[in-house]
Amino acid sequence: MNREKIIIVILCVCVSVCGLCVAEPTSENNARLRKALERYPQADANGDGVLTLSEVKDFRQKQQGRQQKTKSAAAAQQAEKRTKPTFADVRYGPHERNVLDFWQAKSARPTPVVVFIHGGGFKAGDKSKISPYIIEKCLQSGVSAAAINYRFLKHAPLPDILRDCARAIQFIRHNAGKWNIDKKRIASYGGSAGAGTSLWLGFHDDLADPDNSDPLLRESSRLAVLGANGCQCTYDLQRWHEIIGEYPGDRDTNDIYLFYGLKNNEDLDSPKGSRIRADVDMLGLLTKDDPPVFLHSSKPNTTPTDHGHYVHHPKHAIAVKEKCDRLGIETALILKEAPPPDGKNANDVMLEFFFKHLKVPY
Repeated sequence: MNREKIIIVILCVCVSVCGLCVAEPTSENNARLRKALERYPQADANGDGVLTLSEVKDFRQKQQGRQQKTKSAAAAQQAEKRTKPTFADVRYGPHERNVLDFWQAKSARPTPVVVFIHGGGFKAGDKSKISPYIIEKCLQSGVSAAAINYRFLKHAPLPDILRDCARAIQFIRHNAGKWNIDKKRIASYGGSAGAGTSLWLGFHDDLADPDNSDPLLRESSRLAVLGANGCQCTYDLQRWHEIIGEYPGDRDTNDIYLFYGLKNNEDLDSPKGSRIRADVDMLGLLTKDDPPVFLHSSKPNTTPTDHGHYVHHPKHAIAVKEKCDRLGIETALILKEAPPPDGKNANDVMLEFFFKHLKVPY
C-alpha cells in the first residue's frame, strides 16, 4: 500500500471512531488523532500543533482529490500514448455496446488480427482497456488489432453475450477484403471475463451458418490461437467446486439462474438448463481439433481465500492446461510465481506464442 493510501486509511479510522463523540475530538484528548498527528503533521492545517476532526476530514478530502487527479492524469497519458484506431466504434450488431475498434496494419498482404476482449465480470469494462503496447507491437509486426465491447448481464444472459463476441469475430472476417485481413489467422485474448470468452470462442464448435440470411453469421467464429489471463475454465458454475474446491464463506446463489437466462434455479437441471450449461462449459467443449492456448494465472495456492481468488483461481488455468495436454493441444501456462523467461513480460511471451501460430516473425 502506498503512502497516500496509508494516510487515508489511518485518518478514516480516526474519523469513524471519533465521530461517535459529542464534542469534536482533537489530538489533545484522542489517542488516535494524537498518533495521526505524529505520523502526518501536514494534516494540521493551521499549524497550531493540535489536530482536530475537521482537519482530518479536510485532509482526507484533499488526499482523495489528489489521488483522483493522479489517476485521471495517468489515464490521459495512457490515452495519448495509444495509437488511434483506423476505424473506431464500428457497429457489428444492433445493441449500443455492439461496437469495436480496429487498427489496420500496413501490409501488401492480408494480415492476421489479434482481438482484445475486456474483462469485468460481464457487468463492467470497456474496449479502451486494450494495452497500447500490444497495439504497437502488433502493428510493427504487420498484425492488425481489434478491441470489442459486448452486452452486459443487465442487457442479456451469458449465452447471448458470448455470441455477441462470436459475432464480432464474424464481423471482422466479413470485412476481410475491406480491411486486408487473412480470415484464417485471427486470435483472441483477454483477462477474466475476456479470458473465459476467448476460451469459449476457441473451444466452441464453429457457429457459421452458411444458409443464414445475415451475411455475418455465415462467417466462421473459430480462432487460430487464443490467450487467457486469469481465466475461468467453465461457465457451468455448478462445476466449480469440483475443480477449485468449496467457495470460501457464504455465497448467494439465489439468482444464479439469471446468469443463463432461465426462470428459476429449478430450471438449472432441466433439459433446457443442462443444454445451456453444456454450451458454456469450455472444458466440456474442448476437443483435439481446437487451437493452441496461452494461459497466464496467479500463483497456485491450493485453497481459495476470497471471491476474487475463487473466480480467478489458478486451478481454472491448470484444468485447461491438463486437458489440452491430454488432447495434444499446444498450451503455454505461466504462473505469476514463475516469471517469464529472459526477463520478458507476460504480454511479450503471449505475443511470441501468438505470432508463432499466426506465422508472423517475432
